[in-house]
Amino acid sequence: MLRVGLLIAMLMLLSGISTACLAKSVRIVSPDKNLTVQITDQDGLRYSVTFNGVTVIRDARLGIVFRDRPAFGLQGERLNDITPKTFNDTWSQRWGERQHVINQFTEALTGFTLPDDSFAALQVRWRVYNDGIGFRYEMLGSGEQGIAITDELTESTLTQSEQAQAWWIPALGWNRYEFLYQQSGFADIDRVHTPFTVRRQDGIHISIHEAALVDFASMYLDQRRSGTLKAALVPRSDGLKVLTRDDFISPWRTIQVAPNAVGLINSDLIINLNDANMLGNVDWVEPGKYVGIWWGMHLGKFSWGNDGVHGATTERARQYIDFAAQHGFDGVLVEGWNHGWDGDWFKDGDLFNFTKAYTDFDLAAVSSYAREKGVRLVGHHETSGSVTHYEQQVERAYALYDSLDVRQVKTGYVADGGQMKRVDEQGITRYEWHDSQYGVNHYLRSVELAAKYKISINTHEPIKDTGLRRTYPNWISREGARGQEFNAWGSPPNPPEHEVNLAFTRMLSGPMDFTPGIFNLAANGLDAENRVQTTLMKQLALYVALYSPIQMVADLPEHYAQYQDAFQFIVDVPTDWSHSIALQGEVGDFVAIARKQRDGEDWYLGAITDENERVLTIPLSFLDANVRYQAQIYKDGEEATWQTNPYQYVIQSTAVDKEDVLTLRLAPSGGAAVRFALIKR
Repeated sequence: MLRVGLLIAMLMLLSGISTACLAKSVRIVSPDKNLTVQITDQDGLRYSVTFNGVTVIRDARLGIVFRDRPAFGLQGERLNDITPKTFNDTWSQRWGERQHVINQFTEALTGFTLPDDSFAALQVRWRVYNDGIGFRYEMLGSGEQGIAITDELTESTLTQSEQAQAWWIPALGWNRYEFLYQQSGFADIDRVHTPFTVRRQDGIHISIHEAALVDFASMYLDQRRSGTLKAALVPRSDGLKVLTRDDFISPWRTIQVAPNAVGLINSDLIINLNDANMLGNVDWVEPGKYVGIWWGMHLGKFSWGNDGVHGATTERARQYIDFAAQHGFDGVLVEGWNHGWDGDWFKDGDLFNFTKAYTDFDLAAVSSYAREKGVRLVGHHETSGSVTHYEQQVERAYALYDSLDVRQVKTGYVADGGQMKRVDEQGITRYEWHDSQYGVNHYLRSVELAAKYKISINTHEPIKDTGLRRTYPNWISREGARGQEFNAWGSPPNPPEHEVNLAFTRMLSGPMDFTPGIFNLAANGLDAENRVQTTLMKQLALYVALYSPIQMVADLPEHYAQYQDAFQFIVDVPTDWSHSIALQGEVGDFVAIARKQRDGEDWYLGAITDENERVLTIPLSFLDANVRYQAQIYKDGEEATWQTNPYQYVIQSTAVDKEDVLTLRLAPSGGAAVRFALIKR
């Protein structure tokens, strides 16, 4: 087929006919006419993206390379005519940043003809939204197994990359996604995870990611020539990238485009590109706040196993349940309750038994006590990346939790990148990347199986979020970035800009179980390296600024007693929202986000900053019209600073409405949290 195409091209050249003269291009325009994608078959299959008249992606390649059949995008394919169609609907979430999501886009399916007039086996589906684009490869076939993908040719060639700033973490690293975000010039990036965020010199912001990652390798970005990012696929242990069927559909390749930084946060592109809920009635998926026997382990006060001061005892669990019930929290997470934590559990996940409790922890009694108090036990499964061992037990473990009315489970996979252990059908041990096709499929299998038992999953050391929470609403949260625990023992701990970086990078993919709410910010003293590098008020603001439908009240109960007035905000703040609006912000500098309570009238605001003090002037135009609110303001004191005075704060109240403007001083690595409580109509 390739020889035929080359022969035709040679004949045209000999006869004086330019191949460029026969090139064809098609255009797809967003509903608001501000975003345009142009696809051409000149010099291979390529696409460009224009935003408000400015070309932001230019002449970027398309294509996929197979092991046993011709590559797509290299065979002289010619574009067929298309008929774009515009769609506009609104769908509702069981939980989320907003209850109702507008899903408006222009769609076109591009088919291709080969020079010998046979039809290519691949098509590309495009969806162009007002806030970005998504495209995916769709192979036409009969379902034949054994189709091997060895590479992807897709590129994103950014214009003006020489002057652009980028925020990124490295791909294919030992610490998976748990690296500190770096800010650099575009030329300094190499291989990076997605979401990958860019700010052009003209202020346009771009985020490259993927959506609906199912039965495929995770994509990372590999910079070739400066400004050209090639889609690269995480390999399997056998060296292939993807082994699939001949009727596969790839994940969506996504490019969010916004005129400013907060436009990226306000985008619903990723979740919109996922399929609708396939679990049916999911009223059993319950957002809320939980406490846990967790932070004490990271501080070294307790241990996970019996080779120390065991944290997960029946008595201690009951104390945490009492604390949760007293303050209206929904759950209590108990880590270290099951056999396997003694010894070097990090290196040997085969130690774990997911149905056998330690003798000092009565699982049934604790679950029963929690129900009596109106609280639920949150389950925990640490696998240490020993996936086959876990899969042999997981259904029995879910069934046990189901019998005890446990409705949420936190899972963990703390093995280094590339060290997820599986045993194949021949009994041979293989090691996989967490974000390889094998890892992608394992995580989704666990979520699907959990749904059978009406259990929601909060995955730590996960595959990255690609919006599958829409399709599987029981995938309620995940980690997938450097969380709070690094402040207890990390070297270094999370710096002041870390949480602001997350808002414009990791959080663009979906919810994160960051575990905010630490009140003892320096357990080893203010001069210790391992401490929380924020003010107390920033810890409050994180409950609004970093979204998750389940939020941990992460510190020890006795630490909250020292600042009971500030703790009231954590008691009050919900975790499920009807509206969310990013109001102001710049990547890595600061962000202010407002959210309205689901099934309620109150609004909340969270504002956080990096190491720099800031004064934010925030119009309250997001508030509902014709009503007054009592603004309960929790903010840094005038002398507050994260280094030497992190506990100074002010709590004040004032009546406001949507015509008012709020001025907030944020201390270095500080924050402000506001509850706008509706005054009776």
